[in-house]
Amino acid sequence: MVAYQAGSSAPGLISGAGGDRPLRVATVITRLEGGAGLLALRGAQAMDVEAVTPTIVTGSGGRLIGEAAASGIEVVVEPSVREVLAPRSDLLARRQLEAIFRERRFDVVHTHCAKAGAVGRLAAHRAGVPRIVHTYHGFPFHEFQSMARRRAYVAIERRLGRITDVGLCVGAGVAAEAVRRELLTPERIRTIGVVVDGPERIKASMSAQMPEARQHARAELGLPAEATVVGAVGRLTYQKAPEDFLAAMQELDRPGVIGVWVGGGELAERVRRRASRLRNARVVLAGERTDVLDVLPAFDIFALPSRYEGLPTVVVEAMICGVPVIATTVNAVSDLVIPGETGMLVPPQRPRLLASAIRYLLDSPEVAARMAVAARERLGDRCDEPSLRAALTGAYGPGATASLASTPRIR
Repeated sequence: MVAYQAGSSAPGLISGAGGDRPLRVATVITRLEGGAGLLALRGAQAMDVEAVTPTIVTGSGGRLIGEAAASGIEVVVEPSVREVLAPRSDLLARRQLEAIFRERRFDVVHTHCAKAGAVGRLAAHRAGVPRIVHTYHGFPFHEFQSMARRRAYVAIERRLGRITDVGLCVGAGVAAEAVRRELLTPERIRTIGVVVDGPERIKASMSAQMPEARQHARAELGLPAEATVVGAVGRLTYQKAPEDFLAAMQELDRPGVIGVWVGGGELAERVRRRASRLRNARVVLAGERTDVLDVLPAFDIFALPSRYEGLPTVVVEAMICGVPVIATTVNAVSDLVIPGETGMLVPPQRPRLLASAIRYLLDSPEVAARMAVAARERLGDRCDEPSLRAALTGAYGPGATASLASTPRIR
C-alpha cells in the first residue's frame, strides 16, 4: 500500500510476539495546508517505511491530503480538530483523538502547531501513548496580545511541556524562545528547519535570474513583463499582516511598482476592499496557488510583513529562487535573513520602514542582487529532506520507551 520509500536511516523496530514491526506514528495537525502542513507531510514522507508506518490525522486540508494519499500515507480526517478556540468542540476533538489513539495503539504521537498540539498531546497522554513529540512552528503567544492572554498561553504551553518527550523547534529563534519561556527542559528541545527539496528545488534554484522563468511567472500572474514587482506570499490572516503590506505599497508611492499578494484566507474580502481604495499604488491579489516556486521569479523583491512567525517556508523558497528578501524581525526569521548580508529586516507593524527598505533595494539593484546570491549560498543544502529525517529519527528513535520513566507527567 505504501508507495513512498526514502532513505535508510531507521529509528528502530518494535519487538513483539509477532516479530519486529515498524513504529506506528500518528502525525496530528489542524490543517494539512500551508508551511506547517507541508513540513508535517514531508516528515511523514521522509521516514523509512520499513521502520515507520505513518498516519496523518488532520481536521481539514486540500491538495496535500491528495499528495499524502498518493505517497501511500494514510490520512484520517477528524473534523472536530479545528483551528479556532471553541471549548465544546475542543473537548470533542480531545475525546475523538483519544479514541483513535487507543484503537490504533500508536507508538508515537507527533503533533504540530498550537491547537493540535494542545488537544493532541492531551489525548495522547490520556491514551497512554508511549512517546509524545511536538513541533513548535511558532507560538500562540506574541507581543500583540494582552499581557493576561499571553501569560495564560505560556502557562498552558508549560503544562503541556510536562507531557512532551521532545520539542522540535522550527528555527533557532523558536528554540531560544522555548528555552527562555521554560516550555520544556533544555535537553528535550531540539532545532529543525523547514524542507524544500527534490527536483522542484533544483529547478527553482536562482530561477529569478533566468529571463524565461521570470517571463513565465509574470504571465502566470497576469503581470506586465517589464513591470517592477514587490511580492508577498501567505495566508490573508491577522498573523501575516496584509494590511501592512498595502500600507507599505501606498507609502512607497511609486505608480510604476506593482504589489502582488499570493494566498487566500479569511481576510481576503477585507483586503480586497482596502486594495481597491489605494491611492498611487496598485496591488494584485493573486489568490491561493499551488505553484509558489514557479511564480516567485516574478518578484523583484519578496516582502514578509508578518506580526509573528516561526520560520516560514516561503522565505527559504524565495532565497532558493534568488529573490531578495525583506522580512520582519520575528522568531526564527533572522536564522536566514541576516541584515545587510542575506536580506533586510524591519520591525513588525512598521509599514513606513518596510516601504523604506523596499525603496532602498529597488534603488540599489546591485546590493539586492548581492544579497540574493549570498542568501542562496548560505542556504546551501540546509532545509532538505535528509536533515528532517535525521531529526525525526532522533525524536522517535531507539530507547524512546525506556526514557519515559524519567519524564515528568501531569497528574
